[in-house]
Amino acid sequence: MPTLRELIADGKVHVFDGAMGTMLYGRGIFLNVCFDELALRQPDLVRDIHREYVKAGAEILETNTFGANPFKLAQYGLADDTEKINAASARVAREAAHTQAAVAGAIGPLGVRLEPFGATSIAEARAAFARQAAGLLEGGVDGFILETFSDLREIIAAIEGVRQLSDLPIIAQMTVGEDGMTAYGSSATIFGPELEAAGADVIGVNCSVGPQTILELVEQLNAVVRVPISAQPNAGLPREVADRKIYMASPEYMATYARRMVEAGARFVGGCCGTTPEHIKAMKAFVRAAQPRHSTAVGTVTASHEGVDPVPLRERSRYGGKLARGEFITTVEIVPPRGTDPAPMFDQCRALKAAGVDAVNVPDGPRAQSRMGALLSGLMIEREVGIETVVHYACRDRNLLGMLSDLLGAAAAGLRNLLVVTGDPPKMGPYPDATAVFDIDAIGLTNLVAQLNRGLDPGKNPIGKPTRFVIGVGVNPAAPDPERELRRFAWKVEAGAEFAITQPVFDVEQLDRFLKATEGFKIPVIAGIWPLVSLRNAEFLANEVPGITVPEEILRRMRTASDRGKEAALAEGVAIGREMLKAVRGRVQGAQVSAPLGRVPVVLDVLAGRD
Repeated sequence: MPTLRELIADGKVHVFDGAMGTMLYGRGIFLNVCFDELALRQPDLVRDIHREYVKAGAEILETNTFGANPFKLAQYGLADDTEKINAASARVAREAAHTQAAVAGAIGPLGVRLEPFGATSIAEARAAFARQAAGLLEGGVDGFILETFSDLREIIAAIEGVRQLSDLPIIAQMTVGEDGMTAYGSSATIFGPELEAAGADVIGVNCSVGPQTILELVEQLNAVVRVPISAQPNAGLPREVADRKIYMASPEYMATYARRMVEAGARFVGGCCGTTPEHIKAMKAFVRAAQPRHSTAVGTVTASHEGVDPVPLRERSRYGGKLARGEFITTVEIVPPRGTDPAPMFDQCRALKAAGVDAVNVPDGPRAQSRMGALLSGLMIEREVGIETVVHYACRDRNLLGMLSDLLGAAAAGLRNLLVVTGDPPKMGPYPDATAVFDIDAIGLTNLVAQLNRGLDPGKNPIGKPTRFVIGVGVNPAAPDPERELRRFAWKVEAGAEFAITQPVFDVEQLDRFLKATEGFKIPVIAGIWPLVSLRNAEFLANEVPGITVPEEILRRMRTASDRGKEAALAEGVAIGREMLKAVRGRVQGAQVSAPLGRVPVVLDVLAGRD
């Protein structure tokens, strides 16, 4: 049997195998079992399935290693066995293939989000893929098939991880939704050229939603890439039948579309979820005499859109203008109402506008409390009161798609200033069993907003007119793990943050240490100021609010004042607030003063001493 490299070079049509997971499940392997480990525990079962596909006419076998990377194997306590499992799977496939089929080492996504939208770095991903590739090479594969990727950055990291160890052929396949786009919004015209530029020998699409959509993607790829194209659709969309998901596309239907895919430009066809040896046998018979259409791609490979330069900071909003000019900014945080009546919130904001405050900060469900939405509250404040807002936007409650939709709508409505935060977990609030999404964190969301400001969505597709957001992030000078806080702040700045607001400051020396450590970041810092209204308020902040540190000296002052009564305690809290406001003025570029318990008069008392 020719090697995978020879199959790629011969210009003919070739057939992959079909689903391994579908076959294993059909033979009684439960879903809670690590399918990738079966090459070690039940090699005969895996080998027999491979042989059935060879008998059906498959010319390329994929190893049973789709999820055999350290991240996914760690869920079963098997991360240390990554190389061992991959090598065993490759040997089992090689034994089944004998001289009748080539063997491609299957590599799937890590199952975690990568930077810039997740915490896992590209370097960590590249290393994980290299470990998997090392095991597959030890087991004797002819090449690699990277499949079912929805993140273009991740599959390129996988290509790079493999290329560290081998120059064997790489088949790179993305997966798409019903709209023909990846989960990050990349179309075939985007990911096709990117994968070709990254060095993929074959480019294609697999899994997804069935043959019809895959056929359309083959047609699109044929116009933009010059390397061979592959297509491995699911056997249609699964349907619920007696509490089981059943793939309904018949072998004849899949075979008909396989021929159409070849005629549209695919040179490698096969099946993904729901396909069986019967499907592959029918596909083999249908494509035997078909010839792929020659690619119409011409010229050099082009990379995806890189966007435009963001609108200058000074032109995006009045708040952005003051940041750009280095002027001191004063904002006040007003928490939206619990109900549907915004009138009291408007009254608070009018008082702040009259006091000369630059903007109103609108938090997004702080401490996981259910309140009026921050985006709509900010929009209503700006339209009703005529004062700018800095809207906090949390990752807790929305997936990536929802956040993208929200931000596009907010930009169209005229909101300009954002403070991007990860958000407090639901267990802190009155609905502890509510589901937290946390699809991405504040670093990933900062990247997303910065990309929108360059006129691109997460898939690097142009959105037309770029957004004009002023991008802020939160920082905590009193974080219990200061090294981690500094690392995350650095990543936020790298992602595109243009200003930062601290947690409430009660210790100026602590703030100084933080500013010294971050002076190279070169973005404006706004200090948080919290006027204490009572000893109980101070103790609550010190003991029950994550991220806030109240020094013992401040607590002592509040205890002493509290002994003289509530009025004295409030006066002491205002005095402390004034002291902090005066102290930070020469250190940072602004102050965000919170209105404790919605008490705007307290804020106005603090601000009265700002000059």
